[in-house]
Amino acid sequence: MAYDEGLAFRIEEILRDKADLDEKRMFGGIAWLVNGNVAVGVYEESLISRIGPEDYQSALSKPGVREFDITGRPMKGWIMASDDAINEDNDLKYWIQKGLEFGSSLPAK
Repeated sequence: MAYDEGLAFRIEEILRDKADLDEKRMFGGIAWLVNGNVAVGVYEESLISRIGPEDYQSALSKPGVREFDITGRPMKGWIMASDDAINEDNDLKYWIQKGLEFGSSLPAK
């Protein structure tokens, strides 16, 4: 299945003024990387955000947010947010910012 290009466009609009981001095709979708580390992306119809272990459990309690699991092995510290969680631009910006913050905290690759 192709990824949601409308969601990718919304993310691009939010990220257009951010420097030092790379865009890369991965997971059968698209991702934005900070210093070589995935921060956010789109997989099928969901936003992927790499939020880190500290906020992981509380994030999973929010409506429309679930584990990032596309292989049967959930990736801890990563979430998938469906339309319920990112329908509003402020909610989408929140999850993007969480991913950018965590991605920026990692050593450059």
